[in-house]
Amino acid sequence: MVIIHNLGFPRIGARRELKFALETYWRGECPSEQLQAIGADLRHRHWSLQADLDLVPVGDFSFYDHVLDMSFTLGHLPERALGFVGNPLDNYFRLARGRSAPGTGEPIAAGEMTKWFDTNYHYIVPEFTAASEFELNASRLLEQLTEAQTLGIKAKPVIIGPVTYLALGKVKDGSDKLALLPRLLPVYAELLARLAAQGVEWVQIDEPLLVTELTADWRHAFETAYHTLKSGRVKLLLATYFGALAENAYLAANLPVAGLHVDAINGRDDVLPLIGLLPSHKVLSLGVVDGRNVWKTDLSTTLDWLEPLAERLGERLWLAPSCSLLHVPMDLDRERRLDPEIKSWLAFAAQKLDELRVLGKALRQGRDAVKAELAANAAAVAARRHSPRVHDPVVKAAIAAISADMGRRRSPYAVRAAKQAALLKLPKFPTTTIGSFPQTAEIRQARRRFKAGETDAAAYQEAIRTEIARTVREQEALGLDVLVHGEAERNDMVEYFGEQLAGYCLTENGWVQSYGSRCVKPPILFGDVRRPRPMSIEWTVYAQSLTEKPMKGMLTGPVTLLNWSFVRDDQSRSDTCRQLALAIREEVLDLERAGVKIIQIDEAALREGLPLRRSQWQEYLGWAVESFRIAANGVRDETQIYTHMCYSEFNDIIASIAAMDADVITIECARSQMELLDAFECYAYPNAIGPGVYDIHSPNIPSAEQMIELLEKAAKRIPPERLWVNPDCGLKTRQWAEILPALAHMVSAARHLRMKG
Repeated sequence: MVIIHNLGFPRIGARRELKFALETYWRGECPSEQLQAIGADLRHRHWSLQADLDLVPVGDFSFYDHVLDMSFTLGHLPERALGFVGNPLDNYFRLARGRSAPGTGEPIAAGEMTKWFDTNYHYIVPEFTAASEFELNASRLLEQLTEAQTLGIKAKPVIIGPVTYLALGKVKDGSDKLALLPRLLPVYAELLARLAAQGVEWVQIDEPLLVTELTADWRHAFETAYHTLKSGRVKLLLATYFGALAENAYLAANLPVAGLHVDAINGRDDVLPLIGLLPSHKVLSLGVVDGRNVWKTDLSTTLDWLEPLAERLGERLWLAPSCSLLHVPMDLDRERRLDPEIKSWLAFAAQKLDELRVLGKALRQGRDAVKAELAANAAAVAARRHSPRVHDPVVKAAIAAISADMGRRRSPYAVRAAKQAALLKLPKFPTTTIGSFPQTAEIRQARRRFKAGETDAAAYQEAIRTEIARTVREQEALGLDVLVHGEAERNDMVEYFGEQLAGYCLTENGWVQSYGSRCVKPPILFGDVRRPRPMSIEWTVYAQSLTEKPMKGMLTGPVTLLNWSFVRDDQSRSDTCRQLALAIREEVLDLERAGVKIIQIDEAALREGLPLRRSQWQEYLGWAVESFRIAANGVRDETQIYTHMCYSEFNDIIASIAAMDADVITIECARSQMELLDAFECYAYPNAIGPGVYDIHSPNIPSAEQMIELLEKAAKRIPPERLWVNPDCGLKTRQWAEILPALAHMVSAARHLRMKG
């Protein structure tokens, strides 16, 4: 009998209930008991949607981040978070974002954030030193387990495995984090014993590190860890995802666990060899529904593949999504306005569970038992495959006409920099921001009313002009050197452009958690991409008319548009990215023709698109950098091209970043205390750089002295004449009351450095 289970479910709620509850709590407007009650209600609702599965994940719910949850479970906190007196949830939020609700403890430095493998989900990075200790605090997980068991849920607790947990962390003192494994494993053993005592049979222990290239030491760590944990009374389902096991298949198959989950979307070639490697008693769980994209599964084709495996494995075969459904929207049924044809091609989290149910029933009872479901699915899959809305011969011809010259600037950076300096006349340590300013309640209300038809286009445009004018005035008052229009008209840096590009469609409620209460609504890239009309010219030109200072044109780059969208799976990502590059190139050239002297093309997601295996990096970086250059490099020498990148470790891709040949690059550095600039000590980066000095993901307001300290660290690595001063990222999610003093401190810090010479 095939077992159907799930690896994880979206947390935020169908109406983003978790987001709004968190933000209300952080403002001090609701008690912690109310927040906890909302969390419990969401868990119960989500479990009820999965109640007919054979096993349901428990512990996948989090108030901020599951990696941070694991740090608290393991009693592993940095020194600045120790000794807290009060509600433990407030200490949790202090480490997540720097502070909790007002009056609940002094602010601290928030934990560093980075991307969860190659997704757009951010996690709070564990911090290690040689003295790190661990002490079990299983209360969160055990309480959620009790809730589920009380409701009659067939619970499968979910935890991050010890080796992946160590790999995700950052060492703060140069020590070897693998040396901590002997201290960590007894805490894991104690946790598993506590779960067994509470009646748990199976525990899902996530080790996605197994789909990466491992050194001998890390391979040995897996063997050590699971031979240590094998004596526990629970059965372990070792879950891998996001890629293929490849050369790690033998290691994974022979670890002493009761079952192994593999990503059969990205690693189908692993499966048949694994069956030969697995001991005859071991369960093989196959991720046969894509947990990271929104397209319907071709159920008939999947059954063609699964039926022989089911014959061979019998009750040892389990079916699940490829990974946690955290990475897709919750329910397609909530989309009331989505084009019906495109909607028929899609499956969100709830629908993906339905697909698993159909597959399970077909394998248990035969295809005739789900004949109608299979016929409807086949019709939708075929309709998408042959739809003329997907394929545009004009776009195909444009891609075929791309030449090498399209990716080259006319002159090298040194020549361009001199011309740009003469034109822009900026001071040393020029100050700017990354692009967005606060999305106030007034902006959101104006957009909501316009989209609902409650106000006309003229009134909406006037509201946006008013907000742009305010943003320009505030920047001039602060004394910033290069201004932005603030992006009041943009709901999201990707969604805004997706709304205007052919080949995209948007959802109303397709929200996905990025971190904490931050949710994004990735557009769906279903067909060939082209730009029907200019997308940003009007607002940028209007903003420039309000000031004599240079105004940046703000665009999202092709690689980020790709990586932060739900992308079609019927052609290569590289081909889709080149289509996006040509569309953005047209916008860049129109901005230049409109007199815009500085154009920022954000590639916030460049690094997160890297394959998890280093041996595949160069292919990705080749077409990703080429796509950026196609988008950026049609301009004159005098036009300054910016780009921005989020939470990226640059040491290993610095040559590719240099190959982008942007005149100025800005990166997030504040939380890491400029550690990201270590890459520039060993590589003579040739162009200008703006390392962020203001962590915008925290409500804390840094002092001018703190920023000066960061800039002085940066000046040791980057020649001062090529150093810009800016925040870490856009200011969209912050409040005016926070950003005005922070930016004033930033301008003061830049002036201090100018006076020092």
